[in-house]
Amino acid sequence: MESRFCVLSDTEDLQRLISNTENNLHFERSKTLFEEIRASINNNDEEDRSFWRPVLPWGGVFTIKAGRKAISCTPLYVKIHLKNTCTIDGFLVILYVILRDNQGFPRELAVFLGKQFVEYFLRLMDSCDYTTVKMLWIWDRMSRRQYRAEIRKAALEIDLFGNEHENFTENLENLMSTMQESLCTNWSCPARFQEFIKTTINIRCDGLREISQRVFCHGPPPFVILNMQQWKSEELSYVPYHLALCQHRYLLEGATLFNKEEHHYSAAFQIDGCWMHYDGLRSDNLILLHKPPELLLLSSLVYIRSSDK
Repeated sequence: MESRFCVLSDTEDLQRLISNTENNLHFERSKTLFEEIRASINNNDEEDRSFWRPVLPWGGVFTIKAGRKAISCTPLYVKIHLKNTCTIDGFLVILYVILRDNQGFPRELAVFLGKQFVEYFLRLMDSCDYTTVKMLWIWDRMSRRQYRAEIRKAALEIDLFGNEHENFTENLENLMSTMQESLCTNWSCPARFQEFIKTTINIRCDGLREISQRVFCHGPPPFVILNMQQWKSEELSYVPYHLALCQHRYLLEGATLFNKEEHHYSAAFQIDGCWMHYDGLRSDNLILLHKPPELLLLSSLVYIRSSDK
């Protein structure tokens, strides 16, 4: 069975994906998806607080035309089935809201993710081509080790079962990378001066080390993601709605939630001060909440940089 499928590099896959997208996205919508969601909040009916259509449903099926390297021409089209996509879905929704709700952020984020990626990501979300959005993230941002792929019944299955921080947050390390300098009091220390970027192996000696304040390597990022899974819910007396980082104020924009029993991630985010809950497994998967979400199942907190320092 495996011989019937072409083995392509991520670069080839991505270029083919972009080419297909350019052919399909020849129309312009009168409103972006974000504008439609915002309008639904303003025109909310108390009896029905859900968005009128599903947004980024769980899983997906993507069809790709077999390339020149395919050993056999049958089948001409390869189906790719996506499973357990909740490990990226919630963050993709929050990322989209952040980019559409903050005018300068797409340009800033393009430095890290690439201008082409940011432009196609927004266009695909606005055109509701959700499976292609996920394939864009998988092929452009994830490494092969971050997902399992195998042939099942003449189709390729990509399984994203695992941890959202491994499948999403890890791929934003450069955006949120920090540096910290330290100086050892022992003049004979083999590494008297050190720069700590992300995780660094420390060389121990008998001296004391003076440590400077940690700073972002590339300046204050447009948003930061805090991994909260190391905390127990009973140890969190409250969730801070703002942070002070590098002389900038960061405001709580969203959160991801983890249900341990179902091993399933969902997300919540704010638009114009109103909280919405997203769960890709539900048929009505985007719901306006009466109050901020319960954060007992907290996995991550997402803060955006405020224009006010």
